[in-house]
Amino acid sequence: MTAPDDLHPDIAAALEELPGGIVIDANHARWPELGMSMDVPGEEAVGSCATGNVCAFSGTGLSGTRVSWSSCGTYAPGMTVRSIADARSTGYAQARSSSGSVLATAIAGSWANVSGSVADVRCVP
Repeated sequence: MTAPDDLHPDIAAALEELPGGIVIDANHARWPELGMSMDVPGEEAVGSCATGNVCAFSGTGLSGTRVSWSSCGTYAPGMTVRSIADARSTGYAQARSSSGSVLATAIAGSWANVSGSVADVRCVP
């Protein structure tokens, strides 16, 4: 088990904000009840969203720390979001503010950069 001091700051912050998280290692955690996982890529990696998932990234252009969901719903990402991706074949994903305003939309098979403060990511079938 990874010691709390060894966790990547994004992982530590998400674990603090979202209960039920399980640490996989210093750069990976998952929340089984939410169907969510968080992966912090290495310096040279560029984020990608697996087929069938909706993803949020801490950097623009699908870069940085990635949070992904395998089921469709509305989820708090537990981190700052600067881009989203919808790797499903139908529907769309939206990054929304705390007032419910849509900050960005990614239709099925695409992604979008986000500006503003994201409160949740919503997946629409």
